[in-house]
Amino acid sequence: MSEFENVTVVKAANVYFDGNVTSRVVTFNDGSRKTLGIMQPGDYEFGTEEKETMEILAGELEILLPGDKHWRTIQGGESFEVPANAKFSLKVKTLTDYCCSYISE
Repeated sequence: MSEFENVTVVKAANVYFDGNVTSRVVTFNDGSRKTLGIMQPGDYEFGTEEKETMEILAGELEILLPGDKHWRTIQGGESFEVPANAKFSLKVKTLTDYCCSYISE
C-alpha cells in the first residue's frame, strides 16, 4: 500500500537521537496507528511497548532483535517484527525511510 486514505495525521514530529530519527503518527478510523519516519545513518537502540512491524521503504540497516546473536541486514522492500516490551538495536547504513505499524494483541 503506497498511500493511506481517511486518516488523521499528527502534524508535530516525534524527534529522537538529536533529530537523527523523526516520525509522524498516522491514526486510522479503526483506531490503529502507524508512524512514518526517516532515520539518518547511525547506531540506535529503541524500546517497544506494543508489538511492531517495521517496513523499510528505502534504505539499508542492520538489526539485532531480542534473543538474536547475529545482526541481520534489512533493505528497502523488507520488513521485520519486534515483540512488545522489548529493546532492539539498529545500525542504519544509509538514509532510511520507514513505516512502523503498532499491533495491539
